[in-house]
Amino acid sequence: PIEAYFSYRKMPFANKYFYEDGTVINASTDADLFAAELNEKLGENFEVVKKYLANSNQLYSNTGSFFLNHSLHKIKSYFTNNFVKAFKGIRLIYLTKNLHQFNEQKFANPKTVQLFNRFATYNGSSPYNAPAMLSLIPHLEHNDGTYYPQGGMISITNALYQLALNKGVKFVFNKNVDRIIATNNSIKGIVVGDENVDADCIVSNGDVYFTYKNLLKNNTIAHKILKQERSSSALIFYWGINKEFHQLDLHNIFFSEDYKSEFDFIFNKKQCYVDPTVYINITSKCEPNVHAPMGKENWFVMINVPANSSINWGEMKMVCRSYIISKINKILQTNIEGFIETENILHPSLIESKTSSYLGSLYGTSSNSRLAAFLRHPNFSIKYKNLYFVGGSVHPGGGIPLCLQSAKITSEIIVDGFDK
Repeated sequence: PIEAYFSYRKMPFANKYFYEDGTVINASTDADLFAAELNEKLGENFEVVKKYLANSNQLYSNTGSFFLNHSLHKIKSYFTNNFVKAFKGIRLIYLTKNLHQFNEQKFANPKTVQLFNRFATYNGSSPYNAPAMLSLIPHLEHNDGTYYPQGGMISITNALYQLALNKGVKFVFNKNVDRIIATNNSIKGIVVGDENVDADCIVSNGDVYFTYKNLLKNNTIAHKILKQERSSSALIFYWGINKEFHQLDLHNIFFSEDYKSEFDFIFNKKQCYVDPTVYINITSKCEPNVHAPMGKENWFVMINVPANSSINWGEMKMVCRSYIISKINKILQTNIEGFIETENILHPSLIESKTSSYLGSLYGTSSNSRLAAFLRHPNFSIKYKNLYFVGGSVHPGGGIPLCLQSAKITSEIIVDGFDK
């Protein structure tokens, strides 16, 4: 029973969107209220918005659920009723149009288009390249809803950890896995320091590139993986704010004025953009006086940036900091720097060193192609028997929900293999 480990509650709003001209959209997790808000603030046709979300629901239920619940690299997945349902649900427009082109055809106001374009960033992609298939994502926020885990995101980790302990899982912390032992392309165990640990199978939740390159010393396979474009990364500022901003909510988006240029800089020029879209998460809105002292707030401030390349993040982080502060000051009519009491910074180089995510990409490979879902590395190794993978660099993709989904898919593959 999940209640013994973990609690969560539905939020009334998925996001609060701020535009340069002062427009503010409260994106309700109720489809009718959301459509009414877009009608009132942006002049969008109520029924058009409702139809878009209904189609998003249908696309997710018919097609998305197959991709998210099954391995795309096992033949038997394609001989199921779920695949037939998924195939029937695909429309040519979802494959031939990118997300921006799709949204531009549906909505009258460019602000609405920008709002729905943003969902491509949920897996580190560009709406100007990623397929219209990603239009299934809004269904989750505005039909199913957005939820807050009591205690913050760490409570999910703690719940899984406690459940695993209760199931007899043994954890070994603060020890590096130095190598995976493979004999005749079959996995035998791992090397931890001066100890060999035998294993019937191994699941790696590290970046699949680093698993092959560093743990198996197989540069040939590692090099093939690099042929796919990396997803975007992030520059994050953890700010302790010595003030309460009542105009902000749990999730807040401060939009760039030129969205297309922002993504051009991130994916084509591999540079940080001067007017970035800023995301601010404030969990003290849900648990006041728990995540921040009375009268103060904890801000998680993030912008999308290129995966690590030749950028000097020691210098660039402060340049981007000034961009972010300028944008916040302009939209909130404040001087935010005067309220920043504490600060920690996480940039792509640190993300790579802390998590072994190649180039600090947040989602492994991007979805900036129609075949991206099929080109992602499978949840198992074709080369090495009994080696499996979970996490953001393999199917079905990055982000916490999909990483957990990869674990479900992988566990089913392992059980199926050992049952035979």
